[in-house]
Amino acid sequence: MNGAFDLAGKVALVTGASSGLGRHFAQTLARAGASVVVAARRASLLDALVADIVAEGGRAAPLILDVSSDAEPVERAVAEARQCFGRLDILINNSGVTVSKPVLDQTQSDWDTVIDTNLRGAFFMSQSVARYMRSAGHGGCIVNVASILGLRQAGMVAPYAASKAALIQLTKTMALELARYSIRVNAIAPGYIASDLNSEFFETDAGQALVRRIPQRHLGEPADLDGALLLLCSDASRFMTGSVITVDGGHVVSTL
Repeated sequence: MNGAFDLAGKVALVTGASSGLGRHFAQTLARAGASVVVAARRASLLDALVADIVAEGGRAAPLILDVSSDAEPVERAVAEARQCFGRLDILINNSGVTVSKPVLDQTQSDWDTVIDTNLRGAFFMSQSVARYMRSAGHGGCIVNVASILGLRQAGMVAPYAASKAALIQLTKTMALELARYSIRVNAIAPGYIASDLNSEFFETDAGQALVRRIPQRHLGEPADLDGALLLLCSDASRFMTGSVITVDGGHVVSTL
């Protein structure tokens, strides 16, 4: 890829990269020229992803990481990630989990599991990477993967929605503080994206009813997020920080 969207010479760290959007994001960044450190808990899936990226002519390295760990293990993992290709320019905070239960049935364990991964993990990953970027003096960019559920409401996912709303606010707060170090912090808020995990639900009557509420009347595909991802990771967005890009087929602007 040429021009402002070219990522040649950049090194990206993608969390939650073993499957789903994280895997897709890693492949997209590698195809744009970045060397990619792919991080997750499942070593076998990471090895397979690295093999796929290398087979396409890219550069990738695996990193075993649980973002819900304490700050110290996260700090060590980020240091290990830096050593893979000698630097870090891009962080994609993609790790995320949810627990689908009514509010009255959510347990403290459910709450902690979701918040520790989706919010706490993103904060300490960002803090550690930003400290490195500041000391290295070359700046960089952090992209948080939020959700339209951080902007609108849905039942059965209170901890998840709360974590994504907080992640959006965290994006803006960190953008404000880190701009002086040439570190940009932005977010993508995807709508409903087709995946192996949700395919059965969207074949049900309830799933089809939800799709009909999307103004474009169809689910998104992972590739629909590529434009926003490459924009926020490249020099094409060098004057953007604290932005949240919604990619949802018009869902958040639909009528109530």
